[in-house]
Amino acid sequence: MAGPPIDELHFAQEPSVDGDVPGPNSRRLLETQEAIDSSAVAYPNNIPLGFDEGKGATLKDVDGNVFLDFFAGIGVYNVGHANPYVNEAVHEQLDKLTHSVDFPTEPRLALIEKLDEIAPGDLQGNNRVVFGGPTGSDAVEASIKLAKYNTGGNGLVAFRNAYHGATSGAMSLTSNKKFKQPYAPLLPDVVHAPFPHPFQEGRSPEESVDRALEEVQSIVEDPYGGLADPAGIFVEPIQGEGGVVVPPEGFLQGLRDVADDNDLPLVFDEIQVGMGRTGEWWGGEHYDVTPDVMTMAKALGGNGLPLSGTLYREDLDTWGPGDHAGTYRGHATAMIGGVRAIEYIQAHDLLDHATEVGDYIRSRLREAAEDDPGLGDVRGKGLFVGAEFVDEDGEPDEDRVSAIQEYCYQHGVLVWTAGQHSNVVRLLPPLVLTQRQAEVGTEIIADAVAATAREHARH
Repeated sequence: MAGPPIDELHFAQEPSVDGDVPGPNSRRLLETQEAIDSSAVAYPNNIPLGFDEGKGATLKDVDGNVFLDFFAGIGVYNVGHANPYVNEAVHEQLDKLTHSVDFPTEPRLALIEKLDEIAPGDLQGNNRVVFGGPTGSDAVEASIKLAKYNTGGNGLVAFRNAYHGATSGAMSLTSNKKFKQPYAPLLPDVVHAPFPHPFQEGRSPEESVDRALEEVQSIVEDPYGGLADPAGIFVEPIQGEGGVVVPPEGFLQGLRDVADDNDLPLVFDEIQVGMGRTGEWWGGEHYDVTPDVMTMAKALGGNGLPLSGTLYREDLDTWGPGDHAGTYRGHATAMIGGVRAIEYIQAHDLLDHATEVGDYIRSRLREAAEDDPGLGDVRGKGLFVGAEFVDEDGEPDEDRVSAIQEYCYQHGVLVWTAGQHSNVVRLLPPLVLTQRQAEVGTEIIADAVAATAREHARH
């Protein structure tokens, strides 16, 4: 067995919070950070804590409080904090060689081979991998360059409600106007089509899919569609920052058909939903649709080490030496971390575990929704869960989600938010979350839902 069983990875099976949080040591760190760190710092504004140590699906703050971690560094720690099976190899590699540009190393080649082993559909045995910079945005930039290089086109099709990163090309694919506006102009000829979201649209799943695909087809094929020279279609198989939006059946297959009919690469952004997050290795596998290109990052480095990569069909490997580059494309420590993470997931059947535990969490939250019309929709796949909240008029209820998040961390569970209006509670705990931790943590979330409903009723 690769490493210890998941029950042995954590500080505890339940949270332990002593008194008010943040405690005095967290407050000291937060005050120091505010005085000297960038004003772009965001996460402590919502969860004002300073952390000291992590194990498995638990985090310990600098005051000794133990929290259940239901957002895992935004999907980075799929095999948990400080997984000993991963860290053992990382520590050994750290003493040998950390950086090798793109010279061959055992960790690099082992990770490429391991990624081929878990590649979706007919990409298995028919792919190449390019590593770039350390963040997911770098992988997206590589996929844009790859699409343009192979097609000779320059127009890109992306989707409303999408998030692909914060660098120039990735931000061009991202749909959030407020996020992008200060940095315009970005890439020209990027057109955003609707992403099917039946709950928000008030349409049936079939109507939502038909509307979205008609728009994509028009953008690509209509002489007056507005995109002069398309180079590729870029989509998250399940939208993450957009609010854990799970597209209905038929959407990804429809995109595959449009891409094939027009000789365009179909690119899946698997940065947040990949590496087992949804109970399959890759989000697109839930729909039996295989992309031509897929981007990877976040959990790819195994234990939080930064690493991104782009895996693509072998016939797209037309680059010459140096046509895509990046200093940290030889991060050997992260690469061996990625190998060990994949091995740990395989050895402990964490894909099936994520499916079972995620189903439990969604089921419990749907029970909470039965008496609470404000909890409008519960959705997701595996350990990727979204709960969308609306007010009595059906409008997004950001304030309630903020109150739920605060209640949760005060009671020892760390959750994050998502959605266009920040009205979605987003859960993406490590895949090593135990059933007991899932039960305790989800009960605290359900308590938060009930408490905020009562508070809302009083007002």
